[in-house]
Amino acid sequence: MSSLDSTPPPCPFEKRFPSQLVRDDVFYMSLAYNQAIDAWRDDEVPIGCVIEREGEVVASAHNTVEVARDPTAHAEMLALTQAATAYGDWRLEGATVYVTKEPCPMCSGALLMSRVKRVCYAVPDPKMGCLGGATNLNDLPRINHHLELTAGGVLETECRELIQAFFKLKRLAD
Repeated sequence: MSSLDSTPPPCPFEKRFPSQLVRDDVFYMSLAYNQAIDAWRDDEVPIGCVIEREGEVVASAHNTVEVARDPTAHAEMLALTQAATAYGDWRLEGATVYVTKEPCPMCSGALLMSRVKRVCYAVPDPKMGCLGGATNLNDLPRINHHLELTAGGVLETECRELIQAFFKLKRLAD
C-alpha cells in the first residue's frame, strides 16, 4: 500500500501565530513552519517555505512530492515558481527565502539560479543539504551570484522536532 492510500498520522504540533507588528526572521520562519504543518497534514515530509520581499510575503508552499507524484515538488521549488509569477521575472533579486530545512542540491541550485538575495533555513542537513551541510554550492568559485545565508538558529528546535516526530511516526507505522 502506498503512502497515498494510508491515513496520514495526526499532527501533534500547533501552528504559530506571530505578531504582524514585527516582521523579522522569526515571523517569516513561523509562516514557513505553518506551511510545514500543512505538509504533515497532507502526509508529506513537513518542509515549508516562504519568500519575502520588501516586508511582504510573495510566495509560500510546502512539499507536495507524494500527492503530485513529482520529485521536484519541494517547498522551495514551488515557492520559487509562485514568486517568479508574482514578480513577472525569474530573477528574484531582493527576495529572502525562509525554509524549515536546509535545501537539497536541486533546491540550492534553483535558489542560486533565481538570484534571491538571502536564504534563511532552520535545520541544517549534513546528509543532503547544499548550503553548508553536506556541501555548499554557494562556495563554488566560478558562480556569478552568491547568497547571503542564515544557517540554523531561527526556530531550529521547533522545525527539527516537527521533522523528527514525522519520521518517527512513519517508522512506527511501517
